[in-house]
Amino acid sequence: MDWNQELATSMVWVAKAYGITCLLFGIAVWALVRLTSWGRQFWQLSGAYFSLQRSAKPLLGLALILLLTLIGVRIDVVLSNWSNGLYNSLQQLNESLFWSFIRIFCIVASLHVLRSLFSFYVNQSFSIHWRAWLNEQLLQKLLQHDAFYRLQYLPQRSDNPDQRIQQDVSSFVDSSLGLSMGVVRSLVSTLAYTLILWSLSGPLQLLGVEIPRAMVFAVFVYVLIATVLAVKIGRPLVRLNFLNEQYNANYRYLLVRLLEYAESIAFYAGEKVEGMLLRSRFGQIIHNNWRIVFRSLKFQGFNLIVSQTAVVFPLIVQAHRFFSKQITLGDLMQTSGAFGTLHDNLSFFRNAYDDFAGYRAVLNRLSGYCDSMQEAASLPRPDIQPDGKRLALENFCLQAPDGRKLLEQVDLDIHSGSALLIRGSSGSGKTTLLRSLAGLWPYSSGRIIRPEHGLMFLAQKPYLPGGSLRDALYYPATPPAGDSQQAITVLQAVQLGHLQARLDEERDWSQTLSLGEQQRLAFGRLLLNQPDIAFLDEASSALDEGLEDAMYRLLREQLPATTIVSVGHRSSLLQYHQQQLQILGQGRWQLLAQ
Repeated sequence: MDWNQELATSMVWVAKAYGITCLLFGIAVWALVRLTSWGRQFWQLSGAYFSLQRSAKPLLGLALILLLTLIGVRIDVVLSNWSNGLYNSLQQLNESLFWSFIRIFCIVASLHVLRSLFSFYVNQSFSIHWRAWLNEQLLQKLLQHDAFYRLQYLPQRSDNPDQRIQQDVSSFVDSSLGLSMGVVRSLVSTLAYTLILWSLSGPLQLLGVEIPRAMVFAVFVYVLIATVLAVKIGRPLVRLNFLNEQYNANYRYLLVRLLEYAESIAFYAGEKVEGMLLRSRFGQIIHNNWRIVFRSLKFQGFNLIVSQTAVVFPLIVQAHRFFSKQITLGDLMQTSGAFGTLHDNLSFFRNAYDDFAGYRAVLNRLSGYCDSMQEAASLPRPDIQPDGKRLALENFCLQAPDGRKLLEQVDLDIHSGSALLIRGSSGSGKTTLLRSLAGLWPYSSGRIIRPEHGLMFLAQKPYLPGGSLRDALYYPATPPAGDSQQAITVLQAVQLGHLQARLDEERDWSQTLSLGEQQRLAFGRLLLNQPDIAFLDEASSALDEGLEDAMYRLLREQLPATTIVSVGHRSSLLQYHQQQLQILGQGRWQLLAQ
């Protein structure tokens, strides 16, 4: 083995193969995107990432990965040629030649280790950057245009968006890179080892017909038949893997809800019902897992039989030529190795069929997520006209999702600094009206005039973000650094002074504070954020009348310029509001002055 010649040949081979591979890889990607549904799904998710207008780094990284993959294939070919020479030196009992091949192996093996480590780093770096970009894109789709909220109004929406962002993004990136480079390596390696096997293969007599280069034709026919059968056996795994992801996500969602509503469930003594529901969902997972197991047993069992047969097949075919001294021991062993490698490369799609099945399931889930986000963002929105601090409705109509009329032809002008109380029977549309004023409700018409900024909405059960009590108090603003006196003053004003020593304590405050304490904390948010308009949706329902009176008086004293719009049932709220909007049902309404 002439090392210098082998090195020169390898460099020329890699250069030619790299140019051809890059060209064919680009053509293949273009064809898949244009001609296949899953290619279009891939481009929908990541086409912008590989755009030169955004950055050239992803394409350069992909080009480097391709180069390292081809270098790996060439090193394998060099080792195949090395093994031929090594076994021949053993057959010839040539000790000096043997040690010469050992020295060559040390050099080639060192190059292989260095390439493998560098390839691992480049692949991981590429995957991390791609995943970070894709995660940001999906987060933007979820957060922009209130899509995370408006999803509930879609007739059919993707389930478990949390899993699709957290888990499916990682699977998509890893599988996209792994499977694409696996295909490239298999195809290039197939070509290289076909040439090796062609040079080593001899004729074979079959039914009186002599087949030249029989070993090459045999491996292609062998793998083709095996692949067709494997695809037929493994096809149901696509659907089963999709269901596995869906059932696991549904089960995890129910567990999260159990912990989120732990107190309510405990008060209802609903653990028996919850347990039945959880066990039912888990039963779906187990049933589907058994289906995957039995299908995989058939699929993997078939693959194992095919692979084990391939071990002895080339030895059997070449045995006659070896014993008749037509080929050397090195030729025999290189034939066996080349046949095995060629068989593995041709069997890539068969062996990776379950990986492709899982990848297709991930593609379906992520593209479904993107479609749902787009549908949610495209839902109609109220006609909102910004106008200073003014709040008014002009020719405003409000409908339920089923088309039922809630309000018709509302003309209303609320003076800055005044207060309006919205009353009506349960289900009449009081909270829905607040949703429209916030720009969240898609089923309305007419014009809403309100400030573009400076709005705050207080729900009956306030949202408390994870983190410290200070974060929850200032939400959605960011707490100022190094100033605790303002927060302490507000806590005392809303009668939560006993919590001032715990301002920087981090815990799940929604599970720590009572609903009444949470509602008073929300009133503290109003005092700190000082909005132009405050919408209160039964924001004092958990307070007794004395505390409710104290909170509303506090708002009027400290925020005299803030317009207040309240929703509530209690008649005790009337004294804090100058106007009352009475929703009467069937689109009718009445405005009363106090």
